[in-house]
Amino acid sequence: MNNNFLAGKNAVVTGGTRGIGFAIAEALALAGANIAICGRDRARLENAVRQLTNRSQSKVVGKLADVSDDTEVARLFAFVDEELGGPDIVVNNAGIGIFRSAAELSVEEWRKTLQTNLSGAFYCCREALPRLKKRGGGYIINIGSLAGKNAFAGGAAYNASKFGLDGFSEAVMLDSRYDNVRVSHIMPGSVDTEFSPGSGRADWKIAPEDVAEIALMLLRLPVRTLVSRVEVRPSKPQK
Repeated sequence: MNNNFLAGKNAVVTGGTRGIGFAIAEALALAGANIAICGRDRARLENAVRQLTNRSQSKVVGKLADVSDDTEVARLFAFVDEELGGPDIVVNNAGIGIFRSAAELSVEEWRKTLQTNLSGAFYCCREALPRLKKRGGGYIINIGSLAGKNAFAGGAAYNASKFGLDGFSEAVMLDSRYDNVRVSHIMPGSVDTEFSPGSGRADWKIAPEDVAEIALMLLRLPVRTLVSRVEVRPSKPQK
């Protein structure tokens, strides 16, 4: 198997400074892709770029960007054009989790969750799709959640954003398949990250590197084949 199979490709990973995003960025870099990551914290961004650069032979660049702002997303992709020459792979990973009942959510918390988790993916796809088409094709991977299939108490905003991302991903897949752009939606269950306050780390959860391996699996598939949705669960969750 070619371990450098993404050599010459350029990948954008949003929310790439930690957790699933960082793991995917590292996996793509080790597979030969040049990487652009974004995040909202300058220190974390600079540290992630430094780590990815030290661990791979790929070019790695980073830009401060909040994907909930369409203007910042436009600037991010202009930066990718300038630094890497344009994207071939886009991983929409950036997301936030605010977990309260509908009665307790503030309007701002609702808006921020939907803007980041759902509108952010739309803004990135809107920038990416014409670029990918111009480059002859490419791949978009949206990182969702099983919360986009299974609602839970306290998940009003988060569930809404992830249910929406599932429908959005499928629609974009249908829109883009004849432009040689494949779109996949990865929906993990409990992942061993510090995504939400008090979530805790646990060995029984999915590792971020496991989600990254799924992304690599999708990218390795022949262009004639598309896995549109991947549901991922811990094999032995807590009872």
